Amino acid sequence: MEVRLTREQVLALAPDAASSKAGAGLATDGKWGLLGADDEALWGECQGSGSKPYQTQVDLAALVSRCSCPSRKFPCKHGLALLLLYTAGNPRCVPGARPAWVDEWMQGRRDRAARKEAAAEAAASAPPPDPQVQAAAAAKREATRWSRMETGAGELQRWIADQFRQGLANLGNGFEQDARRMSARMVDAQAPGLATLLDHAVAGSGRDLAGLAQLGERLGLLQLLTQAVPRVDSFSAARQADLRAALGWPVDRETVLRDGEAVHDGWFVQGQQLIEHPGNLTERRVWLHGLESGRAALLQDYSHGGRGWDQQWRTGYRHAGTVHFHAGTVPLRAVAADVQGGTASAAPRDDTFDTVAQAHAANPWLPQVPMRLHEVTLAHDGQHCWVQHAEGTLALQLAPMPGWSLMAFAGGHPLCLMGEWDGQALQPLTAWNAQGEQWERSSA
Repeated sequence: MEVRLTREQVLALAPDAASSKAGAGLATDGKWGLLGADDEALWGECQGSGSKPYQTQVDLAALVSRCSCPSRKFPCKHGLALLLLYTAGNPRCVPGARPAWVDEWMQGRRDRAARKEAAAEAAASAPPPDPQVQAAAAAKREATRWSRMETGAGELQRWIADQFRQGLANLGNGFEQDARRMSARMVDAQAPGLATLLDHAVAGSGRDLAGLAQLGERLGLLQLLTQAVPRVDSFSAARQADLRAALGWPVDRETVLRDGEAVHDGWFVQGQQLIEHPGNLTERRVWLHGLESGRAALLQDYSHGGRGWDQQWRTGYRHAGTVHFHAGTVPLRAVAADVQGGTASAAPRDDTFDTVAQAHAANPWLPQVPMRLHEVTLAHDGQHCWVQHAEGTLALQLAPMPGWSLMAFAGGHPLCLMGEWDGQALQPLTAWNAQGEQWERSSA
């Protein structure tokens, strides 16, 4: 069956405003050497900066795209442009022989869907497992992991104490190598969160006085975490959840949907970013703000090998629906469920300075919290960027080019600025000016 979309529906798929603009700019016939479509798929080849054109394809039923370009946005600008050409009725988007690369991709999608359906049918027809056997097995696995983590935390605790004992100013040239070995040991102990925090403490601190002070603070916080592991049974359920998250203990999506606190609201997408990790892994963090509840929610997803996302979010849009929160003293991470299509909306007017301070006081192991400030002014000395707010001056964690881009957007006028606060600096993600125009870090 032929699928027809409107231009507005296509642009609503864009991950950000920059992608919409770039996609519209590529939606011209002359930029595409090959175009084709049938009832199931849409494909094309767009000439980029390299010698070989980018191969772009779209599953019209699912509106899922794939492209050979290096972009980590889904859909990328080429996928959007291809859909815009199709929507506009380009005469070359007509049925024809599919290229092999399109047919292979579509067949792979069908095979994965068939395997998933077969697995679901097999699970439905299988006899129900014995709940007591399942509970006993789960308890045994958890006890084994806690034992490994406690052993690893004890080793890290002794290692940190040794560093303080000899004095951080006396750290030798082999300190970074020793820290890497200890980090690998934490991964072996099934405590990847400890490894991440140790890597962050060492990599983000210099050997000058300010850097050593920062290293001491981060190692001290890490030491506090290692001391909490053997005392887990004395904590409340919320504090235990904090500890699990800090240690890197994953929680199944199904568990959160079943047991997590459900909040129905109009959710404003106030900022997002993509982070590339080693191993061709991409992390997406989307920050929502409940317009009625005032709650902040973090949707954190991962994609491997360039695969797309189950749902697209566009900054500056409002979505009605329900999110389910992970447990914790400061519930932030959440899973979205039954969320409706978005509509453009203005940023909330309330500041979150005090809320951020209270969040860090309640859970010192939070890696980052959302901060949204109004009436801030920017300053840049050529190397560093910071903001002036009624509550004081805040350092910005921003590379030079995005920093100058944000300065140009501000034009010397106050802004509403939203970003991630890690306890030391604010990493800007989104800004709005008095005219309601929007700046995004991802498009700077």
